[in-house]
Amino acid sequence: MFRPPRHLAPARFLRIFRPAPRPDQCTMRKYRHVINVGIQNNLTYRFNFLARTLFGFIPLIAMLYVWRAIYESNSGASVATYTFAQMVSYYLLSTVVDALTAVNEDDWQIAADIKDGNISQFLLKPIDYLWYRLCLFVSGRVTYMMVAAVPLVIFILALRRYFVLPADWPTFGLFLVSVVMTALLQFFTSYAMAMLAFWVLEVSTFIFILFAFEYLASGHLFPLDILPAPIEQALYFTPFPYQLYFPVSVYLGKVTGAELAKGLIIQALWVLAAYALARFAWNRGIRRYAAVGG
Repeated sequence: MFRPPRHLAPARFLRIFRPAPRPDQCTMRKYRHVINVGIQNNLTYRFNFLARTLFGFIPLIAMLYVWRAIYESNSGASVATYTFAQMVSYYLLSTVVDALTAVNEDDWQIAADIKDGNISQFLLKPIDYLWYRLCLFVSGRVTYMMVAAVPLVIFILALRRYFVLPADWPTFGLFLVSVVMTALLQFFTSYAMAMLAFWVLEVSTFIFILFAFEYLASGHLFPLDILPAPIEQALYFTPFPYQLYFPVSVYLGKVTGAELAKGLIIQALWVLAAYALARFAWNRGIRRYAAVGG
């Protein structure tokens, strides 16, 4: 019978003969650590998150007053199948979805890492830069919601008589699934856009152009179904409606049945396409980066 040497303490003996962690366990532990560090770093800027949330209510309140005036001029009639309560719910939900999925400074930071040569360290370490940035994106969204939850809940409670609840729990569950895919689509798209830093010195122009298209075509300014039908249908050939309008429509019950299943499949395909584009841009960019860096 094997006995451990007496000079080895039991705890030390257990550490020696403990099975080595599997590679997938090491990988998960590594990226969990990145998320934890990201949350700790973001909490140092919690006042900035709070100020951003509070000032973000100003355009929202202005938009609600505009729509209130529109409905009052129409004697309370519906606008494009939206009652006033549904319209208020649309903008409140848009604020929540945007808080959960929006990419704030990740694309700028990725572009800065490329221009400053900071990605060299990731090429020498057993860590995937895309998943590393995704973990930081998740930590940023978690921190933002931790700070913004209280004022956001207070604002929703103040307008609770206008807030529409989902039809049932399955609808709410599909809404959450769509929100997760929206966040991934937002991140992968921004990541692919930031990869332009491998070829151009300044990516801000491209980022602002993308943001302008997204703001108009994703439903931030108004629900897309109030547009003429040909324009609305044309927008569905782009990924923009799936970055905000679609998950909100799922919550409000505007998309149901076969149309809902089709929309979720298309949204998943856009996520895969954005991921493939991000990987392709990274692989091509790294070749150029390695050639320049020697």
